[in-house]
Amino acid sequence: MPSFTDLGLGEPVLAALRELGYDEPTPIQEQAIPAMLAGRDVIAHAQTGTGKTAAFALPIIQRLTNDKVPQALVLAPTRELAMQVAEAMFRYGKHAAARVTPVYGGQPIERQLRALDRGVQIVVGTPGRIMDHMRRGTLALAAIRMVVLDEADEMLDMGFAEDIEYILQQTPAERQTALFSATMPSAVLDLALRYTRTPQRISVVTEQMTALLTKQVYYDVSPRDKLDALCRILDVETPTSAMIFCRTRAEADHLGESLQGRGYMAEVIHGDLSQTMRERVMKRFREGQAELLVATDVAARGLDIPDVTHVINYDVPGDPEGYVHRVGRTGRAGRTGLAISLIAPRERRQLQIIERVIRTRIVRQKLPSLADVAARRREAFREALHGVLEAGDLDPYMLMVEEMSEAHDVTELAAAAFKLLLNEVEHEDTLVSVDGDGAGTEAGMTRLFLDVGRFDRVRPADIVGAIANEIGIPGRQIGSIDIYDRFAFVEVPVDLAQRVVRGLGGVTLRGKPVKVSLAKPKV
Repeated sequence: MPSFTDLGLGEPVLAALRELGYDEPTPIQEQAIPAMLAGRDVIAHAQTGTGKTAAFALPIIQRLTNDKVPQALVLAPTRELAMQVAEAMFRYGKHAAARVTPVYGGQPIERQLRALDRGVQIVVGTPGRIMDHMRRGTLALAAIRMVVLDEADEMLDMGFAEDIEYILQQTPAERQTALFSATMPSAVLDLALRYTRTPQRISVVTEQMTALLTKQVYYDVSPRDKLDALCRILDVETPTSAMIFCRTRAEADHLGESLQGRGYMAEVIHGDLSQTMRERVMKRFREGQAELLVATDVAARGLDIPDVTHVINYDVPGDPEGYVHRVGRTGRAGRTGLAISLIAPRERRQLQIIERVIRTRIVRQKLPSLADVAARRREAFREALHGVLEAGDLDPYMLMVEEMSEAHDVTELAAAAFKLLLNEVEHEDTLVSVDGDGAGTEAGMTRLFLDVGRFDRVRPADIVGAIANEIGIPGRQIGSIDIYDRFAFVEVPVDLAQRVVRGLGGVTLRGKPVKVSLAKPKV
């Protein structure tokens, strides 16, 4: 498998690809990039989701000159696709200082006029708005050296054939032309052959793109209700190992801290984390100390996580290829999996594109009600209770029942215990020294002692939430947490230890004020 370097791309483009986490080219990129770098015309039969945007964007960026005039024109059928392509080209051209602007209907034309007036090198737009600017004299095509027709079949289906031909006729005859189409009907091929010169023909057609054992569903949710909707879904699904994808690092941080504050065992991973912190996060996720991993697409590339039960798209991915990569995290090795997407109204169009490309219908589900959540909690409690009964070892608790049954009905005792515990089941622990021994503490971390434990119904998420909310320390900086019957230990960075001790003093966890101190090593 060749690398991007082998394809002839230069360092500015390669640097952007490294930051984005791109390791190896896809088949369409492997064939199209060298051809376009060599200046050849291209006719490519490739679906959305195969990496075709990078296949034409990377060579365009590399072949730009320093002139601040339109040198490349990309035509797309819809404003959504034009926006996606422009955003991708901006990311790819970050280190090459490529100047990109999208032009499409539905956006104030004055904004586009200002962008064009400042000078751009790449224009991405819909045929109708491109022609508007041509008629106004605000978009000159005399210096255009490269033209790409993206989703050519869809543009023809939408009736843009005459507009496309008019635009192509106004560009220099010696330009380079590339056409990318998910299907290749005769009308598309005829257009391609008339406006290309001895093109290189490429065909990359994929089969079923997502795992057959992965159930795929979506929920209609307004943007402001996404967090509450996610929490309801988590409470009903009760995943043991779920990845939640966000679009940006800031969104991942915010969501992770919001989930921790609500008592979920969540970790966050993205490109801003140091390698040490990434390893700590992944260790806790793999070992089950965290049930949820909030991630960006870039951070998730290359992660080895074999047993993910759920993938949740908190933000819909920008292209079907991203969706396929995300969903591929679950339903592996013969196991079943569930992929859930939270879809805001403006993301409906993108969901339809994803369905068309992956050739799979994503089923709409009704958001769980509060009654559904309560019923699932009771069901989970019953399952845990059966497990405790089968495990036995109940003699100390039987003695408590016998003592209390003298004054109370046994059925009422059981009901009161259920009400108290909700879905939490106490487990006997092998008690260790209150001082702790500091064994296994990571470099740069220190261990704190808390005088609350399982008998106080305290969970790891409660401790993480208290530290994050009361002291403002992100949950990802907190190390391992060990909870025993009457006390707990938590690892925090050495330089933040005193701040945590002071900040948590007197804070209430599960209704009990907590006392915190540095754990003393055994002597």
